[in-house]
Amino acid sequence: MSYECLLYETKDRVATLTLNRPDRLNALGGTLREDLTAGLTRAIDDPDVRVIVITGAGKGFCAGGDVKAMQDANQAGRGRPLMERVAPSRDRTVLLMRDSPKPLIAAVNGAAAGAGMNLALACDIRLASSAARFSQAFVRRGLHPDWGGTYFLPRVVGMAKACEMIFTGQIIDADEALRLDIVSAVHPPERLLPATYELAAKIAQGPPIAIRLARRALYRNAEADLQSSLEFETFAQNICAETDDAREGIRAFVEKREPTFSGR
Repeated sequence: MSYECLLYETKDRVATLTLNRPDRLNALGGTLREDLTAGLTRAIDDPDVRVIVITGAGKGFCAGGDVKAMQDANQAGRGRPLMERVAPSRDRTVLLMRDSPKPLIAAVNGAAAGAGMNLALACDIRLASSAARFSQAFVRRGLHPDWGGTYFLPRVVGMAKACEMIFTGQIIDADEALRLDIVSAVHPPERLLPATYELAAKIAQGPPIAIRLARRALYRNAEADLQSSLEFETFAQNICAETDDAREGIRAFVEKREPTFSGR
């Protein structure tokens, strides 16, 4: 299966989705939105994939919405379809990412602006190139954040800093993003993807059922009280305890070797 604006590759149980409109800094125009959703669905449905990496082709990660296409539509008097106003496809993509049973890592290789920054925030883990830049650029266009920005950003940087970034559209560099915990690490450009795949390999070698349930617990329990969180942990632990992976993990510990997890 091929895509017009997305490169899809799998290797060593890791699926890489590369946003591929480098001449537009991978702005979300053309077929990129549809291709991204299709690629995510493909990776989620592939039983051989355990981790999903999202990155950008060329110098940018994702410049957000395609502003030139917006201007062309305005000049031509083309309005957005009603369903895109009521239930936009971008929301379905973000929910698909949040409900994914597999961890998502954003390898932010360059500019991540507006929706592009929020696409990265929708991933579980973000690594950045030293060339990366981040901005909630919507205000500069007279627009409101979308792609989950008002949900994700305050949970990462706190409400006051999220307000500052959203109200001003300020640009921050990779080191500031690291200080604010927007990214987990900053690497030289040539080391970004190798470092990303090293992390993805560690996760992919783990027990996928336990990781899937832990991922669900982390996001569910962020909105839950302690009692409810403890009950979900018990539910998840009971499931994991009955898996072949748990038996293998315990056996490997006793035998003083590395476990090999099958996902069963």
